[in-house]
Amino acid sequence: MGRYVARRLLQMIPVFLGSTLLVFSMMYALPGDPVRALAGEQTVDPTQIAAMKKNLGLDLPLWHQYWNYLIGLFQGDFGTQIASGRPVADIITEAFPITVRLTLFAFTFTVLVGISMGVFAGLKADQLRDRGLLILTLLLISVPSFVLGFLGQYFFAFQLGWVDPNVSAEANWDELFLPAVVLGSLSLAYVARLTRTSVAENLRADYMRTAVAKGLPRRRIIGVHLMRNSMIPVVTFLGTDLGALLGGAVVTEGIFNVKGVGWNVFDALKHREGATVVGIVTLIVVVYLVASLLVDLLYAVLDPRIRYA
Repeated sequence: MGRYVARRLLQMIPVFLGSTLLVFSMMYALPGDPVRALAGEQTVDPTQIAAMKKNLGLDLPLWHQYWNYLIGLFQGDFGTQIASGRPVADIITEAFPITVRLTLFAFTFTVLVGISMGVFAGLKADQLRDRGLLILTLLLISVPSFVLGFLGQYFFAFQLGWVDPNVSAEANWDELFLPAVVLGSLSLAYVARLTRTSVAENLRADYMRTAVAKGLPRRRIIGVHLMRNSMIPVVTFLGTDLGALLGGAVVTEGIFNVKGVGWNVFDALKHREGATVVGIVTLIVVVYLVASLLVDLLYAVLDPRIRYA
């Protein structure tokens, strides 16, 4: 197990470098000059612009800027915003806990509701409740998240008055309920469908017939034999979906005015603050890699036949 973990950690290095270099290069290649944009429509002396670029290191070649970014990154420096002069690490420190709360809320909602719906439908495949689940999940997949967000605001905030349309700066748990439901709705549909298919398929497997023939209690048959094998593809999806929820929060946070990392990424893209975008995306890449490693390790728990050397 230790050798496997060490090997996976080594494999993460080129993935991390490639991902951050790609994002860094994309921000570098965007049209426009972020330093010149600070002056707006005013006329600025080119020497002043050149001096600011030199102070910020923007006059260096791309590879040199990226190398400086990596050196600072391993020292805890995610860069500095051009307009405000704030360290990006401070912005992440303020925004990331809010997005983590929103993501964990959405992830918990996805896991509990999605798996329950999938098991409920998979145990009675091709019946009325199974068809109802397929129609509901197809509807959730077809409707974009921003449409669900505006519909949720319209009905639950403006019509019924159950929630506030916008989340406050504190982003309390009760305020994050509706944004979390909107954020996790698409993932819930995939989890429910995947669980339903996996449960229905494993119900017809030989080991299930053997368990029934042995006279084992139904609770043990479903809870141990059926669920353990059915959850392997679901866990695979959930591991990668955790990072996707962090990235997908850009739209949801924009609709509900949640001041998390998604809102900050959108704001940084508008003002071409490349350091902010790269810093936050770097953090999301790390979350993806760690979640992928944890999923692989969970395989050994769900399936004892899997052994890591």
